[in-house]
Amino acid sequence: MQYVSTRGSAPALDFEGATLAGLASDGGLYVPSVWPRFGEEEIAALAGLPYAELAVKVMLPFVGSSLSEEQLLDLSRRAYGRFAHDAVTPLVQFDERQWLLELFHGPTLAFKDVALQLLGRLFEEFLSRSDDRLTIVGATSGDTGSAAIDAVAGRERVDIFMLHPKGRVSDVQRRQMTTVLAPNVYNIAIEGSFDDAQAMVKRMFGDSAMTGRFHISAVNSINWARLMAQVVYYFAAGVQLGAPYRKIAFSVPTGNFGDVFAGYVAARVGLPIERLIVATNVNDILHRALSAGDYSAGTVTPTAAPSMDIQVSSNFERLLFDCGGRDGAALAAQMKGFDESRAMRLTNAQREGASALFSSARADANDMALAMRWAAEHCGEIIDPHTAIALHAARQADLDPSIPIVTLATAHPAKFPDAVERATGTRPALPARVGDLFEREERYVELPGEYEAVAAYVAEHATPNA
Repeated sequence: MQYVSTRGSAPALDFEGATLAGLASDGGLYVPSVWPRFGEEEIAALAGLPYAELAVKVMLPFVGSSLSEEQLLDLSRRAYGRFAHDAVTPLVQFDERQWLLELFHGPTLAFKDVALQLLGRLFEEFLSRSDDRLTIVGATSGDTGSAAIDAVAGRERVDIFMLHPKGRVSDVQRRQMTTVLAPNVYNIAIEGSFDDAQAMVKRMFGDSAMTGRFHISAVNSINWARLMAQVVYYFAAGVQLGAPYRKIAFSVPTGNFGDVFAGYVAARVGLPIERLIVATNVNDILHRALSAGDYSAGTVTPTAAPSMDIQVSSNFERLLFDCGGRDGAALAAQMKGFDESRAMRLTNAQREGASALFSSARADANDMALAMRWAAEHCGEIIDPHTAIALHAARQADLDPSIPIVTLATAHPAKFPDAVERATGTRPALPARVGDLFEREERYVELPGEYEAVAAYVAEHATPNA
């Protein structure tokens, strides 16, 4: 399996190379050169498998010769053995049509654990084959940071620098990052938004002064391996609800487009997905892009769903590439125009390709609160604000009533206790395994929202390659 850049000029890499690189050298994102395909019998055979074994069956075609099936199974079992629920991503029923896919049973209580627990082990495996070191630089709107830090804290030959927007993540989210005191972990609170932090990370990948000294890699969903691991839970839910002989729809709370793009990949390789519903909050660039072809960035509005407070969705580029005929040069020009003007129109091919599978919905603060209240009062389920936005979209969906709709529950409600309590009257408690979070020591630095300051800090503290 080879991976190519969405912008067409970076060299193709195998799975190991794409995993360690993160972002392509031309600024693009890696995608498989061809999509593998699962037949009906292969999908049906997934039913009843333990999650780690199902994960191997789904991921193996993407891994190619970089790992044997036995190696991948060992990594998968170790990654998912840390989850608090034996099903790893259990399904919960709301009513006769609506379902909830709980993705928050990992060590940091968010869906990012499903991918990052595996990615940390992939980094360790691939780095053990050489004398290379990794300097991981990431931006987080809340959950990626803690999941990535947990996955690589204390691992050899890896330093991690995680940027978060100061004051724009919840107290639980911040503390899950800043209370990890491993010597290879560096937390940076920057002035500005998540988009500002993400732009700095991308700029560092193109900064020869940094890449000449450090092997910089990514844990954000720009890293293909992370998306690959997220494809698995779409299959896990699908076969439980009747795939391949029954179609399923998914409603996904969406900010950076990585989670819902994993659903697109699942559909491309054979899972019978009728519809992927992109659920946004008032930071609705993706809703505007999918419904009207208008991909133009505005000002980020802080909300009670901070992981969705994003105006530039990195992974959307992968969809535009695949739906636009895989023309890397054309997409590079399109993205260059967007970087300069912060606005672009989707082409007819991109709009038509996306509309075949995607629809979208926008939820404001009232919609979000009402969805949390409905889940609590009618189903006895306490959900977090991000999940509530997706549930709102799912309940508004105009689909054949015989098609089950699965809402992705992306975070434990205790990560956002104030918003949940306002909507439901119930203040969710942290699980016992993280119950002492507010008693732990914090460690982080505050930096201005300037690339030069962040790059200087990374250069001072990272260990260069030999």
